[in-house]
Amino acid sequence: MKRGWLWWGSGAVVAMAAVAWWWRPQPTPIRLTEVGRGDVLVTVVNTRAGTIKSCQRAGLSLPGGGVVAQIAVKAGDRVAKGDLLLTLWSDDIRADLSRALAQQALGKTQREERCSEAAYYEREANRLATLLAKNLTSRTLAEQAQNLADTRRYICRASRQQERVDEALVAQVEARLSERRLQAPFAGVVAEVNSKLGEYMTPSPPGVAMPPVIDLIDDNCRYVSAPIDEVDAARLKVGQSARVLRDAMPGRDFAATVTRIAPYVKELEKQARTVEVEAVLTAPPGDIPLLIGYSADLEVEVTRATDVLRVAASSRADDGSVLRLEGDKLVRVLPRWGVENWNWIEVAEGLAAGDRLAAQPGQIVGEGPFSAATEPADE
Repeated sequence: MKRGWLWWGSGAVVAMAAVAWWWRPQPTPIRLTEVGRGDVLVTVVNTRAGTIKSCQRAGLSLPGGGVVAQIAVKAGDRVAKGDLLLTLWSDDIRADLSRALAQQALGKTQREERCSEAAYYEREANRLATLLAKNLTSRTLAEQAQNLADTRRYICRASRQQERVDEALVAQVEARLSERRLQAPFAGVVAEVNSKLGEYMTPSPPGVAMPPVIDLIDDNCRYVSAPIDEVDAARLKVGQSARVLRDAMPGRDFAATVTRIAPYVKELEKQARTVEVEAVLTAPPGDIPLLIGYSADLEVEVTRATDVLRVAASSRADDGSVLRLEGDKLVRVLPRWGVENWNWIEVAEGLAAGDRLAAQPGQIVGEGPFSAATEPADE
Protein backbone atom coordinates (compact mmCIF):
# COMPACT_ATOMS: atom_id res chain seq x y z
CA MET A 1 0.00 0.00 0.00
CA LYS A 2 2.79 2.41 0.93
CA ARG A 3 4.61 1.51 -2.26
CA GLY A 4 1.57 2.47 -4.28
CA TRP A 5 1.36 5.86 -2.61
CA LEU A 6 5.03 6.43 -3.30
CA TRP A 7 4.48 5.73 -6.98
CA TRP A 8 1.53 8.05 -7.04
CA GLY A 9 3.52 10.80 -5.28
CA SER A 10 6.51 10.47 -7.60
CA GLY A 11 4.27 10.64 -10.64
CA ALA A 12 2.59 13.77 -9.35
CA VAL A 13 5.95 15.49 -8.81
CA VAL A 14 7.11 14.63 -12.32
CA ALA A 15 3.84 15.82 -13.78
CA MET A 16 4.04 19.11 -11.91
CA ALA A 17 7.64 19.59 -13.07
CA ALA A 18 6.61 18.89 -16.65
CA VAL A 19 3.76 21.37 -16.40
CA ALA A 20 6.10 23.98 -14.85
CA TRP A 21 8.66 23.43 -17.61
CA TRP A 22 5.94 23.68 -20.25
CA TRP A 23 4.57 26.89 -18.83
CA ARG A 24 7.99 28.52 -18.13
CA PRO A 25 8.52 32.06 -19.50
CA GLN A 26 9.77 31.91 -23.09
CA PRO A 27 12.83 34.11 -23.94
CA THR A 28 11.91 37.24 -25.87
CA PRO A 29 13.93 37.50 -29.09
CA ILE A 30 15.63 40.88 -29.47
CA ARG A 31 17.87 42.33 -32.11
CA LEU A 32 21.51 42.51 -31.06
CA THR A 33 24.65 44.23 -32.27
CA GLU A 34 28.21 43.28 -31.39
CA VAL A 35 31.06 45.43 -30.17
CA GLY A 36 33.71 45.38 -32.90
CA ARG A 37 36.74 47.21 -34.18
CA GLY A 38 36.90 49.82 -36.90
CA ASP A 39 37.30 53.51 -37.66
CA VAL A 40 35.16 56.31 -36.29
CA LEU A 41 35.18 59.39 -38.48
CA VAL A 42 33.90 62.71 -37.15
CA THR A 43 32.80 65.11 -39.87
CA VAL A 44 31.17 68.50 -40.29
CA VAL A 45 28.60 69.03 -43.05
CA ASN A 46 27.21 72.22 -44.57
CA THR A 47 23.87 73.53 -43.38
CA ARG A 48 22.64 74.55 -46.84
CA ALA A 49 23.64 73.43 -50.31
CA GLY A 50 27.05 74.58 -51.48
CA THR A 51 28.07 75.48 -55.02
CA ILE A 52 30.80 74.20 -57.32
CA LYS A 53 32.84 77.16 -58.56
CA SER A 54 35.87 77.78 -60.73
CA CYS A 55 39.19 78.82 -59.20
CA GLN A 56 39.40 81.41 -61.98
CA ARG A 57 36.40 83.00 -63.65
CA ALA A 58 36.46 86.35 -65.40
CA GLY A 59 33.78 88.48 -66.96
CA LEU A 60 35.84 90.12 -69.70
CA SER A 61 35.12 93.49 -71.30
CA LEU A 62 37.07 96.25 -73.04
CA PRO A 63 37.64 99.63 -71.36
CA GLY A 64 36.41 101.67 -74.32
CA GLY A 65 33.52 101.56 -76.71
CA GLY A 66 33.57 100.79 -80.40
CA VAL A 67 32.20 98.71 -83.25
CA VAL A 68 32.81 94.96 -82.98
CA ALA A 69 35.01 94.00 -85.94
CA GLN A 70 35.81 90.39 -85.08
CA ILE A 71 34.55 87.72 -82.70
CA ALA A 72 37.17 84.95 -82.67
CA VAL A 73 35.41 82.50 -80.31
CA LYS A 74 32.00 81.11 -79.48
CA ALA A 75 30.49 79.61 -76.34
CA GLY A 76 32.09 76.28 -75.49
CA ASP A 77 35.42 76.99 -77.20
CA ARG A 78 38.61 76.24 -75.31
CA VAL A 79 41.28 78.92 -75.42
CA ALA A 80 44.88 79.25 -74.29
CA LYS A 81 46.32 82.18 -72.38
CA GLY A 82 46.82 85.12 -74.74
CA ASP A 83 44.45 83.88 -77.45
CA LEU A 84 42.48 86.59 -79.28
CA LEU A 85 38.81 86.64 -78.31
CA LEU A 86 37.37 89.82 -79.82
CA THR A 87 38.50 93.01 -81.56
CA LEU A 88 36.93 96.43 -82.16
CA TRP A 89 37.32 98.58 -85.27
CA SER A 90 40.72 100.26 -84.96
CA ASP A 91 41.84 101.52 -88.38
CA ASP A 92 42.29 105.01 -86.95
CA ILE A 93 44.61 103.78 -84.22
CA ARG A 94 46.58 101.69 -86.70
CA ALA A 95 47.12 104.83 -88.75
CA ASP A 96 48.35 106.64 -85.64
CA LEU A 97 50.68 103.73 -84.94
CA SER A 98 52.12 103.85 -88.47
CA ARG A 99 52.77 107.57 -88.08
CA ALA A 100 54.37 107.07 -84.67
CA LEU A 101 56.62 104.29 -86.00
CA ALA A 102 57.66 106.46 -88.92
CA GLN A 103 58.41 109.33 -86.57
CA GLN A 104 60.44 106.98 -84.41
CA ALA A 105 62.45 105.75 -87.39
CA LEU A 106 63.09 109.33 -88.52
CA GLY A 107 64.14 110.35 -85.03
CA LYS A 108 66.57 107.45 -84.86
CA THR A 109 68.16 108.44 -88.15
CA GLN A 110 68.46 112.07 -87.05
CA ARG A 111 69.94 111.05 -83.72
CA GLU A 112 72.59 108.89 -85.41
CA GLU A 113 73.46 111.75 -87.79
CA ARG A 114 73.66 114.42 -85.09
CA CYS A 115 75.61 112.25 -82.68
CA SER A 116 78.03 111.36 -85.46
CA GLU A 117 78.56 115.07 -86.12
CA ALA A 118 79.04 115.68 -82.41
CA ALA A 119 81.74 113.01 -82.30
CA TYR A 120 83.49 114.60 -85.31
CA TYR A 121 83.49 118.11 -83.81
CA GLU A 122 84.66 116.71 -80.48
CA ARG A 123 87.68 115.16 -82.18
CA GLU A 124 88.36 118.42 -84.07
CA ALA A 125 88.23 120.42 -80.83
CA ASN A 126 90.67 118.00 -79.19
CA ARG A 127 93.03 118.27 -82.20
CA LEU A 128 93.06 122.10 -82.08
CA ALA A 129 93.55 122.03 -78.31
CA THR A 130 96.66 119.88 -78.84
CA LEU A 131 97.95 122.27 -81.50
CA LEU A 132 97.28 125.27 -79.23
CA ALA A 133 99.37 123.66 -76.51
CA LYS A 134 102.27 123.56 -79.01
CA ASN A 135 101.57 127.15 -80.21
CA LEU A 136 100.75 125.79 -83.66
CA THR A 137 97.29 127.45 -83.89
CA SER A 138 95.50 130.47 -82.53
CA ARG A 139 93.50 130.48 -79.33
CA THR A 140 90.49 131.88 -81.20
CA LEU A 141 90.26 128.90 -83.56
CA ALA A 142 90.63 126.45 -80.66
CA GLU A 143 87.88 128.16 -78.66
CA GLN A 144 85.56 128.28 -81.66
CA ALA A 145 86.12 124.55 -82.25
CA GLN A 146 85.38 123.77 -78.58
CA ASN A 147 82.18 125.86 -78.61
CA LEU A 148 81.02 124.11 -81.76
CA ALA A 149 81.77 120.67 -80.22
CA ASP A 150 79.80 121.57 -77.09
CA THR A 151 76.83 122.71 -79.18
CA ARG A 152 76.83 119.53 -81.25
CA ARG A 153 77.09 117.45 -78.11
CA TYR A 154 73.98 119.14 -76.67
CA ILE A 155 72.14 118.55 -79.95
CA CYS A 156 73.09 114.83 -79.77
CA ARG A 157 71.77 114.61 -76.22
CA ALA A 158 68.52 116.30 -77.25
CA SER A 159 68.17 113.81 -80.11
CA ARG A 160 68.54 110.93 -77.68
CA GLN A 161 65.84 112.46 -75.49
CA GLN A 162 63.58 112.91 -78.52
CA GLU A 163 64.15 109.26 -79.44
CA ARG A 164 62.88 108.22 -76.01
CA VAL A 165 59.86 110.50 -76.50
CA ASP A 166 59.18 108.78 -79.84
CA GLU A 167 59.43 105.36 -78.18
CA ALA A 168 56.96 106.44 -75.51
CA LEU A 169 54.58 107.71 -78.20
CA VAL A 170 54.73 104.35 -80.01
CA ALA A 171 54.07 102.52 -76.70
CA GLN A 172 51.12 104.83 -76.03
CA VAL A 173 49.54 104.14 -79.41
CA GLU A 174 50.17 100.40 -79.04
CA ALA A 175 48.43 100.53 -75.64
CA ARG A 176 45.44 102.25 -77.28
CA LEU A 177 45.42 99.53 -79.92
CA SER A 178 45.59 96.77 -77.30
CA GLU A 179 42.48 98.26 -75.68
CA ARG A 180 40.64 97.33 -78.89
CA ARG A 181 41.75 93.69 -78.63
CA LEU A 182 40.32 91.34 -76.00
CA GLN A 183 42.68 88.47 -75.15
CA ALA A 184 42.33 85.52 -72.78
CA PRO A 185 44.07 86.26 -69.46
CA PHE A 186 44.23 82.52 -68.70
CA ALA A 187 43.47 79.18 -70.34
CA GLY A 188 39.90 77.98 -70.04
CA VAL A 189 36.54 77.53 -71.72
CA VAL A 190 34.29 80.30 -73.05
CA ALA A 191 31.03 80.10 -71.12
CA GLU A 192 29.17 82.93 -72.83
CA VAL A 193 29.60 85.56 -75.57
CA ASN A 194 27.41 88.66 -75.16
CA SER A 195 28.20 90.53 -78.35
CA LYS A 196 27.48 90.43 -82.09
CA LEU A 197 29.56 91.30 -85.10
CA GLY A 198 29.04 94.90 -86.23
CA GLU A 199 27.20 96.15 -83.17
CA TYR A 200 28.45 99.08 -81.11
CA MET A 201 29.80 98.06 -77.74
CA THR A 202 29.22 100.65 -75.04
CA PRO A 203 31.52 100.69 -72.00
CA SER A 204 29.97 100.45 -68.54
CA PRO A 205 29.22 103.82 -66.94
CA PRO A 206 30.90 104.36 -63.55
CA GLY A 207 29.04 102.50 -60.82
CA VAL A 208 26.78 100.63 -63.25
CA ALA A 209 27.33 96.87 -63.69
CA MET A 210 27.03 95.69 -67.28
CA PRO A 211 27.06 92.09 -68.55
CA PRO A 212 30.56 91.03 -69.57
CA VAL A 213 31.32 90.68 -73.26
CA ILE A 214 32.85 87.24 -72.71
CA ASP A 215 32.55 84.97 -69.67
CA LEU A 216 35.72 82.85 -69.36
CA ILE A 217 36.01 79.91 -66.95
CA ASP A 218 39.05 77.88 -65.94
CA ASP A 219 37.40 74.48 -65.49
CA ASN A 220 40.67 72.70 -64.72
CA CYS A 221 40.51 73.94 -61.14
CA ARG A 222 37.22 73.68 -59.24
CA TYR A 223 36.23 74.18 -55.63
CA VAL A 224 33.13 73.99 -53.50
CA SER A 225 31.92 76.94 -51.47
CA ALA A 226 29.48 75.92 -48.75
CA PRO A 227 27.99 77.49 -45.60
CA ILE A 228 28.98 75.76 -42.35
CA ASP A 229 27.21 76.42 -39.06
CA GLU A 230 29.18 78.86 -36.89
CA VAL A 231 29.47 76.26 -34.08
CA ASP A 232 30.93 73.61 -36.40
CA ALA A 233 33.15 76.09 -38.26
CA ALA A 234 35.22 76.63 -35.10
CA ARG A 235 36.47 73.03 -35.48
CA LEU A 236 37.73 73.49 -39.02
CA LYS A 237 41.25 74.29 -40.22
CA VAL A 238 42.78 74.98 -43.60
CA GLY A 239 44.31 71.78 -44.99
CA GLN A 240 41.74 69.35 -43.56
CA SER A 241 40.51 66.57 -45.83
CA ALA A 242 36.97 66.77 -47.15
CA ARG A 243 34.51 65.03 -49.45
CA VAL A 244 32.24 66.58 -52.06
CA LEU A 245 28.89 64.87 -52.57
CA ARG A 246 25.99 65.47 -54.93
CA ASP A 247 22.42 64.26 -54.57
CA ALA A 248 22.34 63.68 -58.32
CA MET A 249 25.30 61.26 -58.03
CA PRO A 250 24.44 58.86 -55.20
CA GLY A 251 27.28 56.62 -54.10
CA ARG A 252 29.96 58.94 -55.53
CA ASP A 253 32.16 61.30 -53.58
CA PHE A 254 35.14 63.40 -54.62
CA ALA A 255 38.23 64.18 -52.56
CA ALA A 256 38.87 67.79 -51.63
CA THR A 257 41.01 69.90 -49.29
CA VAL A 258 39.87 72.90 -47.25
CA THR A 259 41.64 75.99 -48.62
CA ARG A 260 39.73 78.90 -47.08
CA ILE A 261 37.59 79.61 -44.04
CA ALA A 262 35.90 83.00 -44.20
CA PRO A 263 37.04 85.38 -41.42
CA TYR A 264 33.49 86.52 -40.72
CA VAL A 265 30.01 85.11 -40.04
CA LYS A 266 27.09 85.53 -42.41
CA GLU A 267 23.87 86.46 -40.64
CA LEU A 268 21.20 85.50 -43.15
CA GLU A 269 18.74 85.00 -40.30
CA LYS A 270 18.95 85.43 -36.56
CA GLN A 271 18.95 81.65 -36.11
CA ALA A 272 21.07 80.84 -39.16
CA ARG A 273 24.59 82.15 -38.76
CA THR A 274 27.11 80.45 -41.01
CA VAL A 275 30.72 80.68 -42.13
CA GLU A 276 31.60 80.22 -45.79
CA VAL A 277 34.13 77.40 -46.27
CA GLU A 278 35.92 76.59 -49.52
CA ALA A 279 37.53 73.28 -50.51
CA VAL A 280 39.42 72.59 -53.75
CA LEU A 281 38.79 69.31 -55.55
CA THR A 282 42.08 67.39 -55.48
CA ALA A 283 41.12 64.70 -57.99
CA PRO A 284 38.28 65.87 -60.28
CA PRO A 285 36.48 62.97 -61.97
CA GLY A 286 37.21 62.28 -65.60
CA ASP A 287 34.20 60.10 -66.33
CA ILE A 288 31.41 62.47 -65.29
CA PRO A 289 31.13 66.25 -65.54
CA LEU A 290 31.14 68.48 -62.49
CA LEU A 291 29.83 71.64 -64.07
CA ILE A 292 30.45 75.06 -62.62
CA GLY A 293 27.32 76.10 -60.74
CA TYR A 294 26.24 72.59 -59.66
CA SER A 295 24.91 72.33 -56.11
CA ALA A 296 27.02 70.13 -53.84
CA ASP A 297 27.51 69.18 -50.20
CA LEU A 298 30.80 69.48 -48.36
CA GLU A 299 31.76 67.00 -45.66
CA VAL A 300 34.94 67.95 -43.79
CA GLU A 301 36.89 65.40 -41.76
CA VAL A 302 37.51 66.78 -38.27
CA THR A 303 38.72 63.71 -36.32
CA ARG A 304 39.43 60.09 -37.22
CA ALA A 305 39.84 57.33 -34.60
CA THR A 306 41.49 54.38 -36.37
CA ASP A 307 41.00 50.69 -35.47
CA VAL A 308 39.21 51.29 -32.18
CA LEU A 309 36.44 49.48 -30.33
CA ARG A 310 33.14 50.84 -31.56
CA VAL A 311 29.41 50.25 -31.26
CA ALA A 312 26.49 51.22 -33.43
CA ALA A 313 25.13 54.61 -32.35
CA SER A 314 21.61 53.15 -32.15
CA SER A 315 22.68 50.79 -29.33
CA ARG A 316 23.30 53.65 -26.87
CA ALA A 317 20.39 54.81 -24.74
CA ASP A 318 19.61 58.44 -24.05
CA ASP A 319 21.39 58.26 -20.68
CA GLY A 320 24.59 57.00 -22.33
CA SER A 321 24.20 53.38 -21.21
CA VAL A 322 23.90 50.14 -23.18
CA LEU A 323 22.13 46.85 -22.50
CA ARG A 324 24.54 43.91 -22.66
CA LEU A 325 23.18 40.38 -23.03
CA GLU A 326 24.60 38.10 -20.29
CA GLY A 327 23.02 34.66 -20.49
CA ASP A 328 19.35 35.41 -20.94
CA LYS A 329 19.45 38.69 -19.03
CA LEU A 330 20.13 42.24 -20.16
CA VAL A 331 22.54 44.08 -17.89
CA ARG A 332 22.76 47.85 -18.05
CA VAL A 333 26.35 49.06 -18.52
CA LEU A 334 27.61 52.64 -18.60
CA PRO A 335 30.85 52.66 -20.67
CA ARG A 336 33.19 55.60 -21.18
CA TRP A 337 32.80 56.91 -24.70
CA GLY A 338 35.25 58.48 -27.14
CA VAL A 339 34.62 60.22 -30.45
CA GLU A 340 31.36 59.60 -32.26
CA ASN A 341 29.36 60.28 -35.37
CA TRP A 342 25.84 59.53 -36.57
CA ASN A 343 26.62 55.85 -37.13
CA TRP A 344 29.40 54.80 -34.73
CA ILE A 345 30.63 55.55 -31.22
CA GLU A 346 34.13 54.80 -29.95
CA VAL A 347 34.32 52.72 -26.74
CA ALA A 348 37.07 54.06 -24.47
CA GLU A 349 36.45 51.49 -21.70
CA GLY A 350 33.69 49.37 -20.19
CA LEU A 351 33.03 46.96 -23.08
CA ALA A 352 35.01 44.28 -24.87
CA ALA A 353 35.11 43.09 -28.45
CA GLY A 354 32.37 40.53 -29.06
CA ASP A 355 29.99 41.85 -26.38
CA ARG A 356 26.43 41.64 -27.62
CA LEU A 357 24.25 44.67 -27.04
CA ALA A 358 20.59 45.44 -27.58
CA ALA A 359 20.36 47.17 -30.93
CA GLN A 360 17.45 49.37 -29.84
CA PRO A 361 17.55 49.71 -26.03
CA GLY A 362 14.68 52.17 -26.00
CA GLN A 363 12.33 49.50 -27.35
CA ILE A 364 13.09 46.83 -24.71
CA VAL A 365 10.06 45.96 -22.57
CA GLY A 366 10.08 43.62 -19.54
CA GLU A 367 12.86 42.01 -17.55
CA GLY A 368 13.51 38.93 -19.66
CA PRO A 369 14.51 36.33 -20.30
CA PHE A 370 15.86 37.39 -23.68
CA SER A 371 17.52 35.71 -26.62
CA ALA A 372 19.09 36.82 -29.87
CA ALA A 373 16.72 37.37 -32.76
CA THR A 374 17.30 35.24 -35.82
CA GLU A 375 17.78 38.32 -38.02
CA PRO A 376 20.94 40.31 -37.34
CA ALA A 377 20.67 43.96 -36.43
CA ASP A 378 21.19 46.51 -39.18
CA GLU A 379 24.39 48.49 -38.70
